[in-house]
Order: sequence, then structure tokens, then C-alpha cells
Amino acid sequence: MSELIAQLKEWRDTAQRVLPPWWSKALAGALIVIGVVLPFFFSNSSGFMNATIIAVAFAVMSLGLNVVVGFAGLLDLGYVAFYALGAYSLGWFGSGFFFKAHVHLGVSPVASTLPGIHLNFLLILVCAALICAVAGVIIGLPTLRLRGDYIAIVTLAFGEIIGVVAVNGQSVHVGGGMTLTAGNLGISAVDAPYFPGIGLFNLLNLRPWYWLIYGILVLVLFVNLRLRDSRLGRAWIALREDEVAAVSMGIPAVRTKLMAYAIGATFGGMSGAFLGTYYTEVNAGQFQFGFSIFVLAMVIIGGLGSIWGAVVGGLLLGYINNWLIPDVLNNLPSKLGLNFPLTEVEFGIFGFLLVMVMVLRPQGLVPERRRRMELTAEIAAEDAQLMEGTR
Repeated sequence: MSELIAQLKEWRDTAQRVLPPWWSKALAGALIVIGVVLPFFFSNSSGFMNATIIAVAFAVMSLGLNVVVGFAGLLDLGYVAFYALGAYSLGWFGSGFFFKAHVHLGVSPVASTLPGIHLNFLLILVCAALICAVAGVIIGLPTLRLRGDYIAIVTLAFGEIIGVVAVNGQSVHVGGGMTLTAGNLGISAVDAPYFPGIGLFNLLNLRPWYWLIYGILVLVLFVNLRLRDSRLGRAWIALREDEVAAVSMGIPAVRTKLMAYAIGATFGGMSGAFLGTYYTEVNAGQFQFGFSIFVLAMVIIGGLGSIWGAVVGGLLLGYINNWLIPDVLNNLPSKLGLNFPLTEVEFGIFGFLLVMVMVLRPQGLVPERRRRMELTAEIAAEDAQLMEGTR
């Protein structure tokens, strides 16, 4: 394994010396084109296509959490809250849930005749982003003077609060006999995306769904790359490395941290809104604490602070969770004489995978350059100490 990694590093270093400076942009463009044409190589309604759509949505979430945890170094254990708020934004503004209202804007001819609030999906994305950005600031305010484990506890509490509100929101009346949520019954019959010239999306034709979430991923990826190289991105990294030194250099810690929470929450809300319409319902049971850990595992496995690592981690765990375990390997235990499906131990599989990555490649699969150099130096120093001790 170590020899393979060393060989890959050698190839990478050789490529950086030989290839022209524009090769990375050309490679990124080629990957985008491959992503666009990918659905034509698979069945339009296959399980693999379904898993691909969900995996891309997970990659968007992973990019959002990477802003908070990877860039700014703020451990967030309540990220599921923004998934929930994004999904409920879809339920509130893209269904007949608020049945006393009659608001229709940019929707299909069928939806325009129904009671409730029915907005075009792109407008719902904007609403979800704004709601989650405000929620991100709210969760960030109590953590401004906290560090380390205390931040994790506060964010964990926020995620649990949103989950409790989702379950018990049917007791919160907003007027006219309408409630905040539908509790465990969920908000069903949500609108599918509709665009003039394309028509109404349906689950018998998955390609438009893929292109929609792929477009969101490309947008979020572009914003992440620009943020990383911006003044704000450098301020996040400075706070992550040494907050005291960063503040002494004039970096406004309060504003910088709040921006990390708001932007990270925005991406989570956009992904949540998409998954809400793709799953055709918004149910409080979807928003459990375990999902926050699941998204955090994507970021860690991919590589903390690495944009491409977040994408790889999201896609990898998305495929494992939605295709490899349920469709390919689910019956493997029964073939070995064990009486349980593999889906019952999927979180154990994710935990094992996380441990293996931490042991074999602690910097992640696609590490950030700074973190890769730091961990390589630490490992070299430890090896030198061991060699010194054996003399």
C-alpha cells in the first residue's frame, strides 16, 4: 500500500513538472464534460443512476460541512439541522401544506391550480439557502467564545433541537388551522421541479434529476474554489491554525466564523431542498443525529480542508450507502450462513472504513496540500525518533 502511494506521488510530481500550467484547468473542464454525459452510459431508471443522484447531493453537503470543519476548523455535529431546514423549505414553499395560502410562481400548469404555496424550484433553492444562512448565524453566535469540544456540544444540541421541532411541529400553529410541520406523518405530495421547455420532472426519467443536482454541485464547487483562494478563505485557515495569532494580526474572528457557519449551512440547505423533492416527501424521521456523523465521515475520509476530497468522500459514501450495500452486497451474509442483511450493519461498515483511512492514510484520500505536508513531516519525525530509539 505504501509503495503504491509513493508511486502515485512520484507520478503527480512528475506531471506537475512536465505538464503546462493550464493543464489543471483543462482537466477540470474535462471532468465537468464527463459528468454531463455520464447518464447516457447507464439505464435511465436504474438503481445505479438513483445512487448517483443521491451521491452527488451528498457531495454538495460534504462541501458545505467542509467549509465549517475543514476551512474554519469548527467541529459541527449538528449539520443535519441544515439538511432538515432545506427539506422543510421545499415542503413549505413547494406543496399544499399551507393550504390556506394561494401563491403560485413559475410552476407547472397542474400545480398552479392547487392550494398552498407553489414556487419554482430555483426560487425554493434561494429560500432554502437564505433560511439556512440565517440558521447558520444563529448557531454560530453561541459558539463565538467556545473552542474544541464545547463547539461540538453546542452544534450537537442545535441539531437535536431542530429534530425535536420537526417531530413536534404539528403542535405549533401558524394560523388558520395550519401547523409548522406534519410531525412523523411528513409533508407528502411535494412539487417536482418544473422548467419551461423541459417540463415536469418524474422518477421514470432520472436524467433531468441528475443534471439538476450536478449543476448545483458544479456551482457549489466553483464557489468553494473561489472562497478558498479569497481573503475570507485565507482568514478561515488562519483561524483554524492559530486563532490567537490570527486575531492579533487583525482578522475579525466573530465575522469570519459567522460567515463560515452561514455559507456552510447554505450549501446543506440547497442539498436538503433537492433531496426533499427527489424523495417526494419531507419526513421528520430522516433527520437523525447519525446523519450528521455520516456527513462528517465524508469530509474526514476525503480529507479535512480539501475541496476535491469533500467531493470524493461524498460520492464514495453515497455510492456505498445507496448502491454497493443495498443492491450489490446485501445478500452476502446469507451466502456465508449469517441470518441478517448487510444494510443492518451499514454504519458499522462506515466506522470500519473510517478507522482504516485514519490508520492507513490519516490525511484523507485527497488531502489538502498544507495538511498533507504537515502529516508527512510528522510521520517522518516519528520515524526518525523510532530509529534513534533503536540505536
